[in-house]
Amino acid sequence: MGTHDMMEKEEIFSKVLRAGRRTYFFDVRATKAEDYYLTITESKKFTNDDGSFHYKKHKIYIYKEDFSEFREILAEMTDYIIEEKGDEVISERHQKDFKKEYDDNSISAKVDNSKTTDSFTDIDFDDI
Repeated sequence: MGTHDMMEKEEIFSKVLRAGRRTYFFDVRATKAEDYYLTITESKKFTNDDGSFHYKKHKIYIYKEDFSEFREILAEMTDYIIEEKGDEVISERHQKDFKKEYDDNSISAKVDNSKTTDSFTDIDFDDI
């Protein structure tokens, strides 16, 4: 059996979640003993200064014997976050359509008006 045949046999069922710069891959795979397990891969796109890009991937493996506890803890953690912070996205950077916008009014130099020109010494460049 060739390498390609092994890859087809290994991946049983897949789903993809695209979330902005991140993509999550959920893959059911088979062990050599033909038992199933789950892999979750996070792929994040990074853009280089020259316009080229690369991806960083992180993968976790979840085996059947851990499904029940994993599911319980995941539900508990996600429920906690929603209860504490709601489901509204607070950080703009994590919104799918985030574009950094600058408001000219928001970028203003702070000027200390407490000092007047009376506190400055007049210097004539001819004196130097």
